[in-house]
Amino acid sequence: MNFENLIFSSHAIRQMFFRRIGDREIRQAIAYGEIIEENLENTPFPSYLVLDFIDGRALHVVVSYDESTRTAYVVTAYIPDRELWTDNFRKRR
Repeated sequence: MNFENLIFSSHAIRQMFFRRIGDREIRQAIAYGEIIEENLENTPFPSYLVLDFIDGRALHVVVSYDESTRTAYVVTAYIPDRELWTDNFRKRR
């Protein structure tokens, strides 16, 4: 995802703190990760579930993207649970 601006929701910041996920990891995931789900009908902007592997661990980032301003809004981020995901964290069980 090609973004110029990155805005973190307060929820995302709290979850990143509790889950020990840094903003560097979020930036990398959004810039280079794989979009595994998209919800183009979400408002005010489409949202995406992005998967990336950083330092050997899977990371999911939910991001909303305003194409007109190239702004990515981080909704939340988490380390996916192997019990809930299959296909190397790409599909829900």
